[in-house]
Amino acid sequence: MLERYYRELLHFLQRQVSDRDTAADLAQESYARVLAAQHSGRAILDVRALLYRTARNLLVDSHRRAEVRRHDDLDAMPDAQQPPAPRHLQPDEALASQQILRAYSGTIDSLPPRCREAFVLHVFDDLSHAQVAQKMGISVSMVEKHIVRGMLACKLCERNVREQDSPSAARTPA
Repeated sequence: MLERYYRELLHFLQRQVSDRDTAADLAQESYARVLAAQHSGRAILDVRALLYRTARNLLVDSHRRAEVRRHDDLDAMPDAQQPPAPRHLQPDEALASQQILRAYSGTIDSLPPRCREAFVLHVFDDLSHAQVAQKMGISVSMVEKHIVRGMLACKLCERNVREQDSPSAARTPA
């Protein structure tokens, strides 16, 4: 098989890639895969067809890898043409995220101590109402009340942050 189709396959691949070394590598890989298929016990009716199909698939894979690697050198591009950073990494977005986190943190810190403790245990430590009640030595009903109070405070904080960020809030005089 190797001697029979090697030159033919090599010439075919060389016409496709215009590089003898790359064509030789692809031919060798094609033969290795077909031989592996033969040794696995699969019946191969047309060895030549499988060899060419394997070589074509390897060509497609090679083109895909080359396309993924192809990109412009960012250092050589003028600043105005460089792609922007992802939105969440933009300075304005990062600042807004920090402000929101501070607002939520302040809201949670302003809760009464037992309410804050129940809320933090449930929301951040992911404990159930019963586990929080047991840990704090209070009833499940009281835990629920604390958590609802914390949730309402956070919803109010979220509403206040949205109102500050909305364009209509910026236009109305304070």
